[in-house]
Amino acid sequence: MFRYIVLEIRRTLRDAFFLVFGTGMPVMMYLLFTNIGEIDGSWSTSSMVGMAAYGALGSAMSIGTGVASDRSLGWLDQLRVTPLSPARAVVGRAVSGSVTVLPTILAVLLSGRLVNGVRLDAWQWIVLVLLLWIGALPFTMLGLGNGYRLTPQGTGVVNMTCLMGFAVAGGLWFPREALPGWLGTIGGYTPANRFAELGWATTEGHAPGAGTVAVLCGWLLCFGAYAVVSYRRSTRTV
Repeated sequence: MFRYIVLEIRRTLRDAFFLVFGTGMPVMMYLLFTNIGEIDGSWSTSSMVGMAAYGALGSAMSIGTGVASDRSLGWLDQLRVTPLSPARAVVGRAVSGSVTVLPTILAVLLSGRLVNGVRLDAWQWIVLVLLLWIGALPFTMLGLGNGYRLTPQGTGVVNMTCLMGFAVAGGLWFPREALPGWLGTIGGYTPANRFAELGWATTEGHAPGAGTVAVLCGWLLCFGAYAVVSYRRSTRTV
């Protein structure tokens, strides 16, 4: 599996356009949202976390489009004749896909520190990066599940729909309190909101709550099972 992970990482890093676009868009949105009108320091910090989570979420899910393309080209058919089990194949692809998540997180956090002057302790920056990086895994699994099950075009549409829905309902772009009551309530149980809560708790100087971790783990199991089942059922389509 290690060789498979290395192979997929090398393939991912060859797509320079994806890395630049996937990293640049969240940074531009963050700087736009935090430099229009009167903005206080707390919003710069909160928005930094929310936009880093949004960028990580988008990068994690976008791996599914590449998987869908691989499936249409017959790459998955070749994987099935190797000793890799479905679970190990999915985990290996998820680990390799996490490489694209880290640059996005670092770019948004650096823009918060260098442009908006966000100040945190050294340990908070380190923990923030690690939690957002690891916490993006459920969304990687969701993207993989879509990629194994849908066409490349269908995967792109479904991933974008999920991304927009998570961003709005989860309070990644705007405070959840500003949403309609029913939507704000639902948003509190979305994986995106609990994902961002990992970062918000860190910037406030305390560990994420047990409920946040439990909800994320539940979504990870759900999306992970979806990815494995989708891999098992995937067939070569164009």
